[in-house]
Amino acid sequence: MRKLLNSLAAVLFVVSLAGCQAMTGKSAGATVDDATLTARVKTKLVSEKAANLTRINVDTNDGIVYLNGSVQNAQQKAKAEDLARQTDGVKKVINNLQVSQAG
Repeated sequence: MRKLLNSLAAVLFVVSLAGCQAMTGKSAGATVDDATLTARVKTKLVSEKAANLTRINVDTNDGIVYLNGSVQNAQQKAKAEDLARQTDGVKKVINNLQVSQAG
């Protein structure tokens, strides 16, 4: 019974990955790669305690990282972009961050 459940889980996993490709046009590997890059960039931003970059939205598509949201000053905007660029695997960074005193 346990083997049957494991086999069923494996089949469902493969089917879900195929559905992922159909919905996004990306392979499962590309989807995982983008999710990994997003997580790496977010980790770098969160670990930058001096700049308070925790409220930045990070999205990745085909290795291109998109930074969205608002920061308190131009230095934070530049720092977030630098950290994203320094992340292994990032092809390009699109910095859509807005500078807002309300941050």
